[in-house]
Amino acid sequence: MKVLVLNSGSSSVKYQLIETSLELMAEDRDRTLARGAVERIGEVVPDHAEAIRIALESLARQRAIRDLDEIDAVGHRMVHGAEHFGEPVLIDDAVVARIEECASLAPLHNPHNLTAYYATRRLLPRAAHVAVFDTAFHRSLPPKAYTYGLPHDVCRRHRLRRYGFHGTSHRYVAERFAKLHGKPFSEFKLITCHLGNGCSMCAIDRGKSVDTTMGLTPLEGLLMGTRAGDTDPAAALHIMKWERLNAEQMDSLLNNQSGLLGISGLSNDMRTLLECRRRGDERARLAVDVFCYRIRKYIGAYFAALNGADAVIFTAGIGENAPEIRALACDSLDALGIRIDPSRNESAIAAEADISAGGAATRVWVIPTNEELLICRDAVRCIAQAGAPPSIESGGGPPG
Repeated sequence: MKVLVLNSGSSSVKYQLIETSLELMAEDRDRTLARGAVERIGEVVPDHAEAIRIALESLARQRAIRDLDEIDAVGHRMVHGAEHFGEPVLIDDAVVARIEECASLAPLHNPHNLTAYYATRRLLPRAAHVAVFDTAFHRSLPPKAYTYGLPHDVCRRHRLRRYGFHGTSHRYVAERFAKLHGKPFSEFKLITCHLGNGCSMCAIDRGKSVDTTMGLTPLEGLLMGTRAGDTDPAAALHIMKWERLNAEQMDSLLNNQSGLLGISGLSNDMRTLLECRRRGDERARLAVDVFCYRIRKYIGAYFAALNGADAVIFTAGIGENAPEIRALACDSLDALGIRIDPSRNESAIAAEADISAGGAATRVWVIPTNEELLICRDAVRCIAQAGAPPSIESGGGPPG
């Protein structure tokens, strides 16, 4: 089966074409046939429909397919499934309606996810289309972890709670850790750190997410590239009053002008900040220090929530490629049995590696994430469980 995986954002579409089956998945022999990204949608590329067309043409140029009918299924990354979706699901009109209901909770993501789906459905009407949700892995959070300290009736009325994101990444690296150790996923307690432009951490207790740093939206938790992360809500209210900002302007300040960029005044790119830090730039140093300190605090918090952990896992762009960040984040955690070997850490760049010091009770690993592969596998399992053929002719068109 050839599965096209789409990760559609506001201004880009990332894609992979993967050939696999239930048997190949069990043996880790899935084969990536092609990959790429279409960027600057709304500027160079007019819209998502054109971006999807360009992506499909690229598959032919890369000789991954000769004909569009060779694509049996499409796995769509959907960011927010709220309480509705705890598993991947074949997309039909009812599913589309539910995803649209969640748009107010993820206005920067769900609408673009659906726009790409509509375009792909028109171009690939014979393929099975499966939605895989970022929030699904965190559906196992207990009420004590997802409940906010706000009036209960208000929260219930507006569906205000911690949902969590990056679920496919957290689940992938945790399952991969278990596979590398030859044991079931359900035997481990893990703290996973997805560190990129967007950042989140997850406490995983025997295969289930029991806490995560992102909340109702991806704004909560760790310091990120341009997102503020944990901030006293009153600070936002004061800024709105003093700077005379409306809700949309405040939302932009918190999501697009804060984080590493806001503190440093230089960049949201960690590579740039680390270089400036080495040259003595104090605001770059402060941004990096705040970033790592928050990771360290959450490691401690999740160690307590889990009553111990077997390992801490770093992944995503910064987590996989920045030894200096990993070292700073794990500094002074000896009391938790966390110690990094400097040489192992420095050599672990975008590769699976145990970077722990000898004899450390809590292991520290680097495991590159592969969200597209997980989405592909989830799509294949969903189709198999539904008993659906590779081609599905009905359902899920755009409204009107």
